[in-house]
Amino acid sequence: MMPALAAQRRGCRGLYRLYLRCQAAPLPRACHGWHTSMKNGSLTYILPCNRLPVQLMSQVRVYTSSGQKKDLGSEDTNRSTSEENLRKVGTGQDTTNAGLNQSFLKEPIQVKVKAVLKKREYGPKYTQNNFITGVRAINEFCLKSSDLDQLRKIRRRSPHDDIETFTVYLRSDVEAKSLEVWGSPEALARERKRRKEAEIKYRENLFRNQRLLREYKEFFGNTKPRSSAAAMFFKGPGKVVMVAICINGLNFFFKLLAWVYTGSASMFSEAIHSLADTCNQALLALGISQSARTPDPSHPYGFTNMRYIASLISGVGIFMMGAGLSWYHGIIGLLHPHPIESLLWAYCILAGSLVSEGATLLVAINEIRRSARAKGLSFYQYVVQSRDPSTNVVLLEDAAAVLSVAVAATCMGLTSLTGNPYYDSVGSLGVGTLLGTVSAFLIYTNTEALLGRSIQPEQLQRLTELLESDPVVRAIHDVKATDMGMSKVRFKAEVDFDGRVVTRSYLEKQDIEQLLQEIQQVKTLEELEAFMLKHGENIIDTLGAEVDRLEKDLKQRNPDVRHVDLEIL
Repeated sequence: MMPALAAQRRGCRGLYRLYLRCQAAPLPRACHGWHTSMKNGSLTYILPCNRLPVQLMSQVRVYTSSGQKKDLGSEDTNRSTSEENLRKVGTGQDTTNAGLNQSFLKEPIQVKVKAVLKKREYGPKYTQNNFITGVRAINEFCLKSSDLDQLRKIRRRSPHDDIETFTVYLRSDVEAKSLEVWGSPEALARERKRRKEAEIKYRENLFRNQRLLREYKEFFGNTKPRSSAAAMFFKGPGKVVMVAICINGLNFFFKLLAWVYTGSASMFSEAIHSLADTCNQALLALGISQSARTPDPSHPYGFTNMRYIASLISGVGIFMMGAGLSWYHGIIGLLHPHPIESLLWAYCILAGSLVSEGATLLVAINEIRRSARAKGLSFYQYVVQSRDPSTNVVLLEDAAAVLSVAVAATCMGLTSLTGNPYYDSVGSLGVGTLLGTVSAFLIYTNTEALLGRSIQPEQLQRLTELLESDPVVRAIHDVKATDMGMSKVRFKAEVDFDGRVVTRSYLEKQDIEQLLQEIQQVKTLEELEAFMLKHGENIIDTLGAEVDRLEKDLKQRNPDVRHVDLEIL
């Protein structure tokens, strides 16, 4: 009995010490504690608390972004009463624990409320802040120029190189004016449909209208000087092509007479070769004239590729007419040989052809050397890169013509010495093989040019270094530089701009004292929003001006770069 009583007393003494420790230690956070005591005879039991310490809302202070504090306890007095009742369990409350809770409630909790600007919903289609030009306003909304005089005019930075600024109008103003003029959207739609039908009818009578326009210009005169298309055939590649057409036409006529007189297969191949050269160079002349056409809405980058297209067709023509017929006539000569008549006239015509083809070849070589020197390239690089397809075709055709004349003369000489007609047929096959090689080279080089190949790595590196050396540029990515042909390069890059440098460039143009006064006058969220919208739009305009400056620098330092597309990353 005594040991059991001693153990019971030791257990009660431990519980009493735990109770004193919980009462003495202040708890900074909510936790379970010992709260209620009960006596049962000589033993005292400590009951655990079944609730968490509750912080009164009256002690919570809320601070707004303006620094003002609000007392939430005055808003609802019943909430304080209900929380006071939660602290009472049973019929009694320990005075020591109550003092602890009272000291804990004296420390308020500070809550920082973040002020956020209300997000504006624009919807899937928002055009109220769009700008349109006067031409679009007249064409799309069926207005007159006098109608635009009554609208607000806004000067914006021009996307064109020839002018710095131009006038635009708010789309919302133009739409409102169109409804005022036409009365309703249905009437505007009917007018658009009528004008569309009139435009289709005008296109159907395009040739008649062009003739009337020419007559009008001839009657009233034209203020601008007319650019003659024939002027380009008196210099550069046009001159080379015209000389080649004249010489090859004469060579075809005389070679054809020699073949009729002698019946030589090699002479027939030479006649076909000269005919193919004449037709192909006439095609080149057509390509040169078409490449000089001014760009239109359907072809915004112009028609410079017409030279490559003409050269490609020329290469195919050489292969079909020149190489194909030469191989065919040579094979027929091997299968059905026949004796050849006197070759004296054939030798004379071949000698004259050698002189004329050689003269045309020299003209083409001099033109390519001059152009390669101007571009800083070697003769071989200029030819392989097909910088000037028309001159390249003339060069290769005349070089093949000179070699083919030598091959034909050699084979005809062997035939006249040995009396064996097989040498003449072999000469025809040799001329066809030579023409096939030239045509394959022309087809390959012009196809590569039409596919849009990249410029040389050295030139691309110079353009990249020029952009990276500018302080407004942090980095450039996805750089592409495409050779569009005829010394025209299109450059594209994604640029990571330094926003701090752009902002500083904008601030350098502002009155800092006035800007500081505007900042000091900002007191409300509405004023802050208006201030940021005003200067944010101006900073974006400054960024656009920096893009225009970089594009202009690229074009000035690299004349081959005609089109620059810088995308903001």
